[in-house]
Amino acid sequence: MPTIIALIGRPNVGKSTLFNRLLRRSRAIVHDRPGVTRDRIYGEAHEGETHYTLVDTGGMLLASEPQGHGLERPILEQAREAVAEAQALVLVVDGREGLTPLDKDAVDIARQSNKPVLLVVNKVDGSEQEAMATAEFHALGFELLAVSGAHGYGLDTLRARVADLAREVAP
Repeated sequence: MPTIIALIGRPNVGKSTLFNRLLRRSRAIVHDRPGVTRDRIYGEAHEGETHYTLVDTGGMLLASEPQGHGLERPILEQAREAVAEAQALVLVVDGREGLTPLDKDAVDIARQSNKPVLLVVNKVDGSEQEAMATAEFHALGFELLAVSGAHGYGLDTLRARVADLAREVAP
């Protein structure tokens, strides 16, 4: 049985971009509009001798959050199912926007899972932005990496760390 690692987080933090980057191919649709990813998308990832299944999820919104398109509950349920089936989680947040209430909801879901969590602060375009972009996220207490899915900053480190995580939690 392959190790499953789920990418989770609120809408538009770059989960699908990171999913494609970790797979080294375009498998998930990437768009600036929230709600494009609705179902779980699976992909087989390889890093050296390590093979694992990566799961992209839609943006997690609490069903009580009025967003207007009526798909919040099914998207949240798909994300919760991904959390349940995964051995580890990669929680993605947006370094430009900082910690939001929706991020805190995703953090709560990750904590309640009792699974290893790697916190990825996305949209950090270089080392000069890293300290400022990650400052408030350190307080969450998770292992943290700063990356830019769009520009490639930190992706080699992310690939290596996710592969390490897959080995650590392998069933």
